[in-house]
Amino acid sequence: MPYETINDLPPTLRRVLPKEAQEIYLKTFNSAFKEYGESVKRRFGEPLEEVAIKVAWSAVKKKYEKNDNGSWVKISRTGDF
Repeated sequence: MPYETINDLPPTLRRVLPKEAQEIYLKTFNSAFKEYGESVKRRFGEPLEEVAIKVAWSAVKKKYEKNDNGSWVKISRTGDF
């Protein structure tokens, strides 16, 4: 089920992810949930919510990573122009 605000995200996500990462997760989850709809089970063989979760985490991991302390931090891109 799509989330309306970041306050609706699971408590674990709100606790471990920075606010920007939470927003990325929310937008991507909702977008995947809407885009794939009920056809997802036929296409991927998985429940829609599980696919949306994987897509959302993939989006978060493009901009954030866990540091040595286990905290999620923004990936620094050195050398990008």
